[in-house]
Amino acid sequence: MTRKGRRAALVAGMVALAGSGVGVTLYALSGSVEFFMGPSEAMARGMPVGRPMRLGGLVETGSVTHAKDGTLDFKVTDGKAAVPVSFKGIPPDLFREGQGVVVEGAMGGAGTFRASIVLAKHDERYMPKDVADALKKQGRWNDGAAAPAAAIPAASPKP
Repeated sequence: MTRKGRRAALVAGMVALAGSGVGVTLYALSGSVEFFMGPSEAMARGMPVGRPMRLGGLVETGSVTHAKDGTLDFKVTDGKAAVPVSFKGIPPDLFREGQGVVVEGAMGGAGTFRASIVLAKHDERYMPKDVADALKKQGRWNDGAAAPAAAIPAASPKP
C-alpha cells in the first residue's frame, strides 16, 4: 500500500469512528427527548399514551380541584383547546387559575395528562409561539411589561 493509500485509509477509519460515536450518542439521547406542545397542537397531533412530553398553556379558570388524596386536577388551555391534567403533589407557589404553566409527564389511558412536574410561570414571555398568538388574538395576553420608571422609587445615595 502506498503512502497516500494508507493516509486515505486512516482518514476513512477516523471518519467512520467519529460517525459511529455520533450515531451512538444520538440514539442514547433519543429516549430522553421530551416534546413541548400547546393544547391545540397536542389535540391535533394526538398525544401517544405513555410518551414523555411537556404541555404548556394557561390554567383554565374554574377548572382547579383539590382531592383529599392530594391530587390536583385542572385543565391547561391555549384558548382553542383544553387538556385535563392530574398532578399528585404540592403545586408551586405561583400556581393559580389564569396563570401560565408547563407540565411534564405523559398522557394516561383515560385521556388525562398525568403530570409528574408542574412549573408555574410568572408571565407568558416563554410561552410557545402558537399559544402566545392565540392568547393575543383573544386579548388574554399578559406581556409582563415592567412598571413605568416613575412608579419605581429611586434608591437613596449612600453617605
